[in-house]
Amino acid sequence: MKDIFYKYMSRWTSLNEEDQQAIVDEIQIDEFKKGTVLIIQGDTPTKCYFILKGCVRQYAINEEGREVTSNFYTEEQAIAIFNHHKPDKTSDYTFTCMEDSILVVGDLVTEKEMYNKHPQLETMTRRMIEESFSQVQEEFAAFIASSPEERFKTLLMKRPSLIDRVPQHQLASYLGITAESLSRIKKRIHQD
Repeated sequence: MKDIFYKYMSRWTSLNEEDQQAIVDEIQIDEFKKGTVLIIQGDTPTKCYFILKGCVRQYAINEEGREVTSNFYTEEQAIAIFNHHKPDKTSDYTFTCMEDSILVVGDLVTEKEMYNKHPQLETMTRRMIEESFSQVQEEFAAFIASSPEERFKTLLMKRPSLIDRVPQHQLASYLGITAESLSRIKKRIHQD
């Protein structure tokens, strides 16, 4: 599993093999069972995660008590919580493993120490966040401008593995539609 992280570091940094090894030796990699809750909405996060294997769902419970799925993180994606702007630093979301997962676990308390020790790690993190933010902006703009059927077609094109990895009602929530609508859209698309 660490080879996935090596590949990722090679993509974002110019670290030599020795420096990469030093970072890998310091990181924590843990296995989590399906259903494990990593962060609970309303709690103050102390960890960040990078997915080596598995799928993690991000969702919030709205005012009506309904779960609203806002993202699914899969292999080679980072879960970064941007809550520093909030006075209480709590998470607006719950993050739950949808499958047995293997994750790099970062400690937010010692994050600065790691960056001081390995400056290119901070560069890698910044580049990763920039790419992720750009992707989120692009996806949000497309989401707003598209119909439910177009959203599903985009999902089929960009993230087809989610179709079989997550329950349909959560996928429907992620697409901003009901499970019944998703079922009708899938039926129409398969008939075409």
